[in-house]
Amino acid sequence: MFIPRPWVPAILLLLSLIGTETVAYAAPQSPKTTPARISATYADLADLAEMAPLVLRAKITKVAELDPKKISSLSPESKPKSGWARLYVEAVASSLLTGPAAVGEAQRYLADVQRDSRGKVPKLKKLDVLLFARHTEGPAGELQLVAPDAQLLWDGATEALLRKVLSEIYAPDAPRHISGVREAIYVPGNLTGEGETQIFLSTTDDEPAAITVLHHPGLPVTWSVSWSEVVESSGLAPAHDTLTWYRLACFLPPALPSGADVSATLADRAQAEADYQKVMADLGPCLRNRS
Repeated sequence: MFIPRPWVPAILLLLSLIGTETVAYAAPQSPKTTPARISATYADLADLAEMAPLVLRAKITKVAELDPKKISSLSPESKPKSGWARLYVEAVASSLLTGPAAVGEAQRYLADVQRDSRGKVPKLKKLDVLLFARHTEGPAGELQLVAPDAQLLWDGATEALLRKVLSEIYAPDAPRHISGVREAIYVPGNLTGEGETQIFLSTTDDEPAAITVLHHPGLPVTWSVSWSEVVESSGLAPAHDTLTWYRLACFLPPALPSGADVSATLADRAQAEADYQKVMADLGPCLRNRS
């Protein structure tokens, strides 16, 4: 769910042209439709929030669709998706969640929205939205969304979840970014049914992170994750819809990579793979509703 880089210069170019007759046009009048509301998941919001130095709530005051003929020369990666329209939007910031901006300031930006079943652009004026953006180097108030669809319709539940996401991302002890699995090893214990699997994770900053899966005779298998050289063996898995859960569920591979399992025997390697699959099953799917 990351913004294609070719989209960025195209957006800045189009935004600089807004206000000229060659870019914006008034669509034919038609019955207004309400925009499709995406029920944003924790992962949807975390994806956007981690890219955005500026997150705010705003009320839309003006909308103009960009003439599709005038953006037809853009590269395929820079064009709106099929069934979507690119809009020029003006909005007034009503609350700031993070980043440099002032409440009451007018903001201008481009956003992609999904057309309705008749191919029409839904009515957005006067609606409240959540914006994930960065300031441009242009005039004050010009924003660049971190993704074409990084404008979400506001509602209280979405803002509450977003505030939770942001508080976890900006916490001093926020878990680091996971980039994969480096190594896994199962070591049996002295008793029948006793053992431990260590799954060492790769991180984007090369700092330690590991999952520990514990086997005790007569007890359920438990696991936990540690973010330092000290192994966490509490057996408490992260709760769903937390940043630790997101780091694991959304970025770990579905199975141990080839060569990562260095357990001593075939049986031990099979146990390490089974323990990894238990971790993935407990994490569950990383649900995203953004297309």
